[in-house]
Amino acid sequence: MKGRLSATRFARLTVKRGLHLLFVLWGISVITFGMVCLAPGDPAEVMLAARNDAPSPEKVAALRQELGLDDPLWLRYIRWLGHAVVLDLGRSYKTGEPVSREILSRLPATLELALSTFAFVVIFSTLSGVVSALCRDRMPDRLGRAGAILSISLPDYWLGLLLIFFLSLRLGLFPVMGREGAASFVLPVLTLGLSIAAVQGRVLRAGIIEIMSRDHVRFAHAKGLSQRSVFRRHVLRNALPPILTLWGMCLGHLLGGAVVVETVFSWPGLGKLSVEAVLNRDFPLIQGAVLFMALCYVVASQVTDLICRLLDPRISEGRA
Repeated sequence: MKGRLSATRFARLTVKRGLHLLFVLWGISVITFGMVCLAPGDPAEVMLAARNDAPSPEKVAALRQELGLDDPLWLRYIRWLGHAVVLDLGRSYKTGEPVSREILSRLPATLELALSTFAFVVIFSTLSGVVSALCRDRMPDRLGRAGAILSISLPDYWLGLLLIFFLSLRLGLFPVMGREGAASFVLPVLTLGLSIAAVQGRVLRAGIIEIMSRDHVRFAHAKGLSQRSVFRRHVLRNALPPILTLWGMCLGHLLGGAVVVETVFSWPGLGKLSVEAVLNRDFPLIQGAVLFMALCYVVASQVTDLICRLLDPRISEGRA
């Protein structure tokens, strides 16, 4: 009976999160559509320029009418939303290809970079958090704290340029840019992941130290359990749920496309596609890319939240 009740509550929570996800996506679509429409530049002129056609007033007016750009803003939004609901995000002004095809063509590169960086973040943050907590206020902890402050203080684009200068141009260890071979992942992954892993490592360290001071951990030691057993069963298990939430948010952020890093390293992913769309005033592509990146982020965060509630029911009951 208790299991069925838990399953029912979980189903209700899933439905509630799904509705919340739809509401968030709708809000993002409204904001994105409004910002794109208010941006300077005439889409008709952009399309004519992409076709190497002189944008005379007559041609611009005819194309605006064909695209429905003279219609009221609300009518244009409803028309765009109606197509987006059936996964039709329009066609790129620059290439004429469907926006969904453009996004899917760049998705593999972003997935590879995001998952590689995510694996680095999980491993590095766990190791640094555990070592710093076990060596509290000693040299490894101090080095971890200094490294965290340094990596957080450096902007991604600046860190990327430093890594390119020292590890590529000076030492010749890794390629400067592009996506060819395992070596090409090293610099983008370090640029993206170092600051994230450093922050999450400090969060895990704080959680472990706080849990190690609780009564049930002292009681486990008093029962004669080994240090390793107490740490694994009573400390690490309770310290992981909060960091799981951060990992989920990190994955959503990475899947959404790392705009700056992909641009610095000429990585052919969604982030670089978005920058190119903005520079080309390719409005359908901007809307589609932003909506897709928002979808990745929201879905990842919602799924992570559900997993945390499954692992720790106290979160649902407000006792965590």
